[in-house]
Amino acid sequence: MNTPMRLATGFVAGFLSVLAFHQGMAGLLHVLNPPGLGGPAPYSMRPVPPLGVPAVIDAAFWGGLYGILYAALRPRLGLPGWLCGLLLGLLAVAVLVLVVAPLKHFHPLAAWGAATWVRILLIHLSWGLGVALLFALLTGIRPLRTA
Repeated sequence: MNTPMRLATGFVAGFLSVLAFHQGMAGLLHVLNPPGLGGPAPYSMRPVPPLGVPAVIDAAFWGGLYGILYAALRPRLGLPGWLCGLLLGLLAVAVLVLVVAPLKHFHPLAAWGAATWVRILLIHLSWGLGVALLFALLTGIRPLRTA
């Protein structure tokens, strides 16, 4: 597979993984409502500034950009796809905490309790695994292999 097609496939995998795995885990936690992990309902249609697109589409777009990163770096890391997916999920959490939250004048390290951290990790790690699985399905690359 050539590089542009690989990167486009990464975008599709990341985008779809938000819709299926990220929002799926958020929905599962919302429905099961374990103490402190329930959270808001998934698939939010709340408009996100400045363009006013629904929040779920905004999240899926950013998931697609992360999917491009996954597609670009996975062969270079020499790790199995599922492990790259978990690392991608952790990277997304790190960017959320260290970049996005401060830009929005929010301090998650002070504001979030243990249950919120667990919820965010579950959602993002399941999304990362979803990226790996969908990328593997779309490319024919086995997610347990290193290349």
